[in-house]
Formats: sequence, C-alpha cells, structure tokens
Amino acid sequence: MKHPKIITLARNLRHRPTDAEKKLWLILRSRQFENSKFRRQEPIGQYIVDFVSLDKQLIIEIDGGQHNLPLEIEKDEIRTKCLEEKGFQVIRFWNNDVLQNLDGVATRIFEAINASKQK
Repeated sequence: MKHPKIITLARNLRHRPTDAEKKLWLILRSRQFENSKFRRQEPIGQYIVDFVSLDKQLIIEIDGGQHNLPLEIEKDEIRTKCLEEKGFQVIRFWNNDVLQNLDGVATRIFEAINASKQK
C-alpha cells in the first residue's frame, strides 16, 4: 500500500514539472512513444520516479546539476540499485540532454524499450 504522504508529494510534483520534464513528457504521454504507457512522478516503493512504463519495467530519471554532488551520486546509486532489485531498468539523463538533444534522448529510450522486448 502506498503511503498517503508519498502520494500527495507525487501529485504535487506532477503539478510542478521542470522544463526538462515538460519537454520529455510531450513525447512520452498518451502512448505516443512506441505505444508504451508512461506515468510521471509515480511512487514506487519509497521513491517517486520521474517517468515509468510499468509494462516495459523502464524508469526514466531526469537529473539536474545537484545530482552531480558526491552525496547525491551515492543516493542515486542506492536508489537505482533498489529499483533494479524490483525488476526495473533505470536510465538517467541530465536536464541539459533533454533540453538540447531530445532526439538523442528519444533514441536511447527507444533502444531501452526494444532491449526489454528481447528479454
């Protein structure tokens, strides 16, 4: 069962996306991308992930500069490991990648989706 506080936080995050999240959501929403259903700011365990396709078991995280700090790098590694233990593939992009190279990001997501089909 999902904790009410995490559900409220996820809902609030959905209403305040970053510019990079807005831009990526435009290509992921409404099954526009490889007919895969994505959710945004979805609680999974103790975490809220930026984007997830539950049927593809794929999580997409969009990271800002604060994720380049040593403590945040360590937290992200723990988070990724925990999510992978739940059966998810986690791919990460920097905000700048999404904002400046959306085609490259889309190609990487496409590759991840197709790799999951072959498993």
